[in-house]
Amino acid sequence: MEQKPLIVAIIPAREGSKRIPKKNIKLFCGKPIIAYSIEAAQHSKIFDKIIVSTDSNEIAKIARSLSAEVPFLRPQKLSDDYIGIREVIAHAVKWLWREGWKLNAVCCIYATAPLFRPDDLIEAYKIFQRDKWNYVFSATEYVYPIQRSFRVQKSGSIEMYFPENFSKRSQDLEKAYHDAGQFCWGKPEAWIENNLLFSERSSILKIPAYRVVDIDTDEDWKRAEIMYKVLEKEEKL
Repeated sequence: MEQKPLIVAIIPAREGSKRIPKKNIKLFCGKPIIAYSIEAAQHSKIFDKIIVSTDSNEIAKIARSLSAEVPFLRPQKLSDDYIGIREVIAHAVKWLWREGWKLNAVCCIYATAPLFRPDDLIEAYKIFQRDKWNYVFSATEYVYPIQRSFRVQKSGSIEMYFPENFSKRSQDLEKAYHDAGQFCWGKPEAWIENNLLFSERSSILKIPAYRVVDIDTDEDWKRAEIMYKVLEKEEKL
């Protein structure tokens, strides 16, 4: 019988992390932070396979204990600070193809994104399937209009990027969004061909700002734990 095309989640989780050591497996509210991404994928019940792409035997062991698959260890050349996520996902897709897997859709899920929900994956997948986008990813609105942003110059003075917007009301300015850093659905071919993420062939699932956090520092980590505990209490994450 011919194999049906699979829907696969790939969670990149390299060992090296300079600002937060062992960031991808550090305990977050009592369990390794990668567990939240794995469990969200599992609870969505969308995926045929949930794979962790890592260069670390320690991370691989933890991922397997959480019932994720680690069918390969990522080569070191794809594990430094300058390698982009698309290259990591493309490597995984190529590996799966070489093993004879047929792929329908590939979702990159970030290992340090504890605030998104299984329903977010489901809703984004519906958008992805309905309109045949190359990518659909989680995004959120900037909390303050970027049209009124400014730079601080070497002299200490400030200069607006868009001075023509100085007198405009915030509500009259167009909304702007940024990547929420949680997950991204993509066609297997789009990952391989390195198609641009920010293009007319991509769309988004809007996530409220209170469920988005970028964890790069210890302060970010503490804030994310506080946000998680509040949301867990109020909304039962």
